[in-house]
Formats: sequence, C-alpha cells, structure tokens
Amino acid sequence: MPESTTTRRVTAADIARSLGISRATVGFVLNDTPGQTISAATRSRVLAEAERLGYRPHTAARALASGRTHIVLLVLPDWPLDFNLRRNIEEASLALDEAGYALITYTPHQTGQARPLWETLQPDLVMSMTPWSPGQVDSIRASGITRIIPDPDHPTAEEWTEEGPVLQVRHLHDLGHRAVAFAGSADPRVADLVRLRRHAADEAAAALGLEPMPTEDLELTDDSAGPVLAAWRDKGVTAVAAYNDDVAGALVGAALRMGIAVPIDLSIIGHDDTPLAAMLEPTLSTIHVDTVGLGRFFADLALSAVEGRPAPTVAPELRATLVRRRSTAPPNERD
Repeated sequence: MPESTTTRRVTAADIARSLGISRATVGFVLNDTPGQTISAATRSRVLAEAERLGYRPHTAARALASGRTHIVLLVLPDWPLDFNLRRNIEEASLALDEAGYALITYTPHQTGQARPLWETLQPDLVMSMTPWSPGQVDSIRASGITRIIPDPDHPTAEEWTEEGPVLQVRHLHDLGHRAVAFAGSADPRVADLVRLRRHAADEAAAALGLEPMPTEDLELTDDSAGPVLAAWRDKGVTAVAAYNDDVAGALVGAALRMGIAVPIDLSIIGHDDTPLAAMLEPTLSTIHVDTVGLGRFFADLALSAVEGRPAPTVAPELRATLVRRRSTAPPNERD
C-alpha cells in the first residue's frame, strides 16, 4: 500500500515535548506574550526547535486568541483596474506588509449575490476608496467589525478636486490653441470620473475665454474615435484634452489612420502618465499624479486605526504635474 503523503501540523505541544519544557512556556515564546520572565537562552532554544521541526503558526487559532486577523480589507469601486489604480493598491499592500498586515481587495457588484468578503475574512479594518453605498456600513457592523474608514459617523466635508484637466487646457491654451475639445470614456463604470474631469476642463476653458468645448465619450473597443475626430476637424478643433492616456492613445491611432499628423495638425494630451504614454509615437503629453504617495497614505490611515498609531495629519502631495512630450505643439507647427 502506498505511504500516505499527508503530514500533521507541528504544534506547540510537539516543541514542548521535544525540549522537555512546559507547553505554556513554548506558547509564551511563540506568541511573544508580554510580562513573562523567560530567559534569553530558553527563548532561543524554543525558536530554534520550532524552526527545526517546521512549526508554522495556526493563523485561525492565533486570530481567535488575539482577536486580530492582521487583514485589511480594501473595498474598491467597480472601476476598471487601470495602471494607476493598480500602482496605488500595490504601494498600499507593500506598506501594510512591512507592518505585518495583508491587504485584500474586494469589489462589490450591483447584483449583490456574493456573500460580502468582510463576513468571511473578519478583517481588522474595512476601508473604502469612495463613500460607502447604502447598507454597506450596516452590513459591516453586523459582522462585528468596528474599525471602518472613512468613518461613517464622522464624514469629512472635503471634496475631490481634479487639477489635471485644468493643466491640460492651460497647456493647450499656452501653446496657442483656441479650439479645444474634450474626449471622455464611454465606459459606464467611470462615468462619474469622466463627468468630474469634463467639468474641470470646461471651467478652465471658460476662465481662459475659450469657446465651450465640444465633447464626446469614446468606446475603446471600436473605431468610434475616427468619426468624432472628423466632426471635430470640421469644426476647426486643433487640440484635444483626453480623459486618460487610453483615450488619448485611441485618438492618436485614429488620427494616424485618417492621415491627421500629430501634433502638426492636431495636439492631443492624455492623463495619468501610464507606460502607454511613453511608448506611443509620438510620445504622449500627459498629467502625472502621485498615486504611489496616495497608496502609502491609505496604508498609514489603516495602521493608525488598527494599531493606535498617530493618524497622518496631511494627505500626500497630490498636485498634478504636466509631463510635456511630443504629442502637443503650437497649431500647425512641429514640436
């Protein structure tokens, strides 16, 4: 009969038997229990034997005993997981890992058929990148979770502002463009973000004395950019501010297929400074935002809630900056 490959988990009792000491002493060492008078020599012996035997802590039992899972659950809006959002999450995950916490992301969907992940994981903290949807806070609290960010009992009055579109329009205006259009994304998941950036661009154009900007939302799965560009060119548009680099890339591709030279005939500026912006030809002028700093800020907020650390008093410098490349130039001039 073949030998079973199943191996039993090494326990603290196994370590105690191997060393001939009490199970309590081993438990105090492995759990780093404060207030115990255990010699450095005994502590070293326990840790060495635990390593030799292949001991691994039982996560569920440790969580039950301590009341902590060392899990932070980040609730994401139902947005496309684009480059900047991934970079934001990766940086927050790294910062939390350095402090001994695992960051797990969860995206609730409108169908709402799946069991909320906070019920399954029992995280130490649930935090969201956007305001809570109706019913979410009640569901989280019903699961016994008390640490919630943003704090539903003390909502902030801060409003999200978009500086990037303002820089886009100012840049094109400074180059001499007076007929500027705005290209959004037709993805319904980002409709609110598109609306926010379009509004900021419209206000910037009005402040500079420009005519109201023609605007269209583009599908990135077809060639809808082509007819839009043709209509804008008939209206005399010489420059386009795009919702993001993906939309800007679609416009560059459509212009190339239509024989419209970028930036000689048409300047295009993106937003987000993704790798795509530097890989396209011509390289994209775009807007850079410090998403890495924002990820670290989220991690600091989480640690202040679960460990009683001082809360970060100032958000990271999120001021957008212009990255000028070859896709923008004065009207009818080479860069």
